[in-house]
Amino acid sequence: MNDSARMADTNPWELPLATLEDAAFVEVIEETFTDIYRTWFSQEIMSINHDLPILLHALRRVEPWRVFLLLTPWMLARMFVPIQAPPLVIPVGWRAVERVNEPYTVIGPGIRIVIRETTEKAHVNYHPRIGHHLVQPLIQSMEPFRSPNEVFRAWNEVIRIRTENIRKLNHRCRWQEDVSRREFFHRANRET
Repeated sequence: MNDSARMADTNPWELPLATLEDAAFVEVIEETFTDIYRTWFSQEIMSINHDLPILLHALRRVEPWRVFLLLTPWMLARMFVPIQAPPLVIPVGWRAVERVNEPYTVIGPGIRIVIRETTEKAHVNYHPRIGHHLVQPLIQSMEPFRSPNEVFRAWNEVIRIRTENIRKLNHRCRWQEDVSRREFFHRANRET
């Protein structure tokens, strides 16, 4: 078996949207999730906010992905849709032929990905119109929100607090490191 056949065997990413221009890509994503909503969520009473639309926000490219926020009545998620097959193995049970007739799954099995030198956890998912993609759920309790703006404001607040805490932690860690060095050298001098 040659290398390309082996790669196709171990990396069966299906990428029907890879060549679409961004405007057509957005349209397909929003139409697909609208259909998912109608089929799987429109009659649900619990955990679904029927007042929220399907909305793709902040589309950008981070090779080999198109990355965006997806607002739905059931979650806000960061989505990763590959432009080319990433070097990640599709988990057992999640190849296209295994998923094509399965019911919609909000999040599939978790995997680790590296984005801009940062390791993150995401969940494999598949839809025949989108192909394989990754989902990072950000907010899964949508009931309190009255509008998309409220959802995005809430997520921005999470980011602000997280950034502030990371900044404080990094500052505190450097200080602890300095203290630890002083204590280490102080003890070393006392013992001699």
